[in-house]
Parts: sequence; structure tokens; C-alpha cells
Amino acid sequence: MSKQIISTDAAPAAIGTYSQAVKVGDTVYLSGQIGLNPATMQMVDGVEAQIHQVFKNLQAVTVAAGGSLADIVKLNVFLTDLGNFAKVNEIMAEYFVAPYPARAAVGVAALPRGAAVEADGVMALG
Repeated sequence: MSKQIISTDAAPAAIGTYSQAVKVGDTVYLSGQIGLNPATMQMVDGVEAQIHQVFKNLQAVTVAAGGSLADIVKLNVFLTDLGNFAKVNEIMAEYFVAPYPARAAVGVAALPRGAAVEADGVMALG
């Protein structure tokens, strides 16, 4: 099965050796998104703003892949402070509706560019 690289200017350009997403068949593997503003490539200010930006960035990539956030079946959230877990849940409810994707939330020591949160996922189309 061939793979298709997904790329959009509506999400931040890759800051490393990776693609924004890779589609294989009806499955799309979404790379991690942090709170970078795609227009400026600068981190947005504050944890809440970063969480919103992460979901906006993921949304842009899902659209570029021919789907939406509703097509995400697995979401991984990485937090430098698990004290922000409740805030992630609150803001996530603005972008996702039930039935929600399977999800993991993981506390980590650090994230790229000093981000407070990062999320990646797997999307199923069709």
C-alpha cells in the first residue's frame, strides 16, 4: 500500500525531520502539534491558548487529509504539567463531541520549543 504525505500551510511547518501527517489507505497518522501559530511559527502565549492552538493545528491537518477532528480514533496528549489535565478536557470538549476518540494523557519533562502541551493522533477515513 502506498503512502501519501499530507501537508498544509494552515498548520505549522515541520520543525524537524517529519511530515505533518502520513496517509496509508484510509488511515492517517497525525504528527504531534504544539501551540505554534502557523502564520508566525511562534508559540502562542499561555497554556489555554496553547491547548486551543494544538487543536486548531490538528484540525487543519485533518482537513488537509480529507477528514475532520471527528475522524480521529486515537489521540495522545503530552503535558509538561499534569495539573493542566482538567483544562485540556475542558477545551477538548469545544473541538470534539461524543463519541470521543480513545486517548492517552502523558506527563513529560519537556516538549519542543518550551511547549506546555502537544498532541498527535490517528485518523480513520471512509
